[in-house]
Amino acid sequence: MALYINENDISQSRNCWYDYIQVIEKAVICLNELDYVQPLKSYLRFNSPDNRIITMPAYLGGEFNMAGNKWIASFPGNVREGLPRAHSVVVLNNAATGEPLAIINTPQLSIVRTTAVSGLLLKQYLRHRPAPKINLGINGWGPIGRHHYKMCCEIMGPQLQNVFLHDIRGIDPASIEPSSGKVIITNSWERVYQESDVFITCTVAKQPYINKEPKPASLHLNVSLRDYTTGIYPYFRNGIIVDDWEEVCRENTDVERFHLEGGLRKEETRTLADVIAGNAMAQYEPKTPLMFNPMGMAVFDIAVGTYLYKKLLQNNGGQVLN
Repeated sequence: MALYINENDISQSRNCWYDYIQVIEKAVICLNELDYVQPLKSYLRFNSPDNRIITMPAYLGGEFNMAGNKWIASFPGNVREGLPRAHSVVVLNNAATGEPLAIINTPQLSIVRTTAVSGLLLKQYLRHRPAPKINLGINGWGPIGRHHYKMCCEIMGPQLQNVFLHDIRGIDPASIEPSSGKVIITNSWERVYQESDVFITCTVAKQPYINKEPKPASLHLNVSLRDYTTGIYPYFRNGIIVDDWEEVCRENTDVERFHLEGGLRKEETRTLADVIAGNAMAQYEPKTPLMFNPMGMAVFDIAVGTYLYKKLLQNNGGQVLN
């Protein structure tokens, strides 16, 4: 038997961002202890070069002890047709027998995982660079941008002073939930970028466009991975963090271009495991701008999927498939 889980099941499980971030932190500990197996993700492209379907298998040990695979389709043109950009299915397998235990048929898991990984890095930044008030900026107001906004509101709380938002398609004020900070919708990414202590890219940009000096001591969560020009690399040279170098230094990411055009080397970067288990955040100069580049690791999908599967199973959620 397998448990079928959809978006409504995840929404009804009522998890807070602190819960998801804790799950990711436990998974990072497994990474640091090498208690995982994760081959490089594979890309399937056909018809339009903008479209891709990615397969992401992994095993994660520790308290998770789960194997599985994520099959995620990204078709950017869907947005113009009023359709979701991403469609995703995650299958969880019993690590001892290979038996399928859960089928999670919703991109919500991927969105939650992506946002929670950002949240873990953000928590470390706030702990090591405390400030009474922080300006947040988000460029891109799709599902990823909106979920990052919700997560930041929860994690920052009263520290949040101003929230600067921008999307090239415009932003409906009704789509913005209340926060402790003042929300300002701007007509340019430049203002968001220059005003923000924490700046998050959540776009589907085909070409890099960010070409300005970052705010000193700022944190850049480069979620969309392809927004920064190589010209700004010198500003971030001493503050680049990745989830996994082999994954992120390919597919025309900013990190790959920094590597090929700017000479960035793996040993000059830090990983999320270095930050969590090695206290790497404390080793940066206080005014150094930091850039986190998360390509997306399958083990984090397995971790969040396992957490949701166990919780829904305990509470009779989802649908049992015979």
